[in-house]
Amino acid sequence: MPTQPLGEHIVTAYEDELSQLAQSISEMGGLAEAAVGDATRALLKLDHDLARETVGKDKVIDGLQRVIDERAVSMIARRQPMARDLRVIITSIHVANDLERVGDMAKTIARRTLQIEGLGLAPKFYNGVKHMSDLIQRQLKAALDAYAGNDVQAAIEVCNADDEIDALYTSLFRELLTYMMEDPRNITQCTHLLFCSKGLERVGDHATNIAESAYYLETGEQLSTHEELQRTQVKE
Repeated sequence: MPTQPLGEHIVTAYEDELSQLAQSISEMGGLAEAAVGDATRALLKLDHDLARETVGKDKVIDGLQRVIDERAVSMIARRQPMARDLRVIITSIHVANDLERVGDMAKTIARRTLQIEGLGLAPKFYNGVKHMSDLIQRQLKAALDAYAGNDVQAAIEVCNADDEIDALYTSLFRELLTYMMEDPRNITQCTHLLFCSKGLERVGDHATNIAESAYYLETGEQLSTHEELQRTQVKE
């Protein structure tokens, strides 16, 4: 049986490690997406069982981040990667950190849900939260797809769509303030909802960060540099 040359064996092992890193990011991304969806459903339905389940699952996301960090640092130390390979490993650390924070936001929303006993707010608010959550989950999925597929244009589109999420958050914030001013008995519940809405908005920010990592992975440049160049070309 022919023996695989040493150099070819090393290259194959290295490619396997890069593949495992990508698979771990994909798995972590799926868990983070599910956590945001579960946390939002728990909030809108005041489902305390689902909220507790969401809190408990965050440990799995945290564990995956540690695995990715340890694997990435080990690869840098042993392989001394350069150029794009180095960007793959560095961005995996950044993306894992953003996904861990997404998990934390979902856990925070779930914990706040456990402190809410009942809500009597207008349907407009519930529709607003659901719309914001749906948009954020699409953004997160699009950012992860852009990262996995090396899609620069998709990464730019994710970043450009963040303004809509910010506008939705501002609208919900103002609505909740109105409820609190109309009836002081709403203050405690609405305060929890304010933090939940802010948590969702922060998930959108982390989706943008992941899209920026996707852009950097493929181009070797920061997305902010691309935007500055675009503005300069328009002026010229």
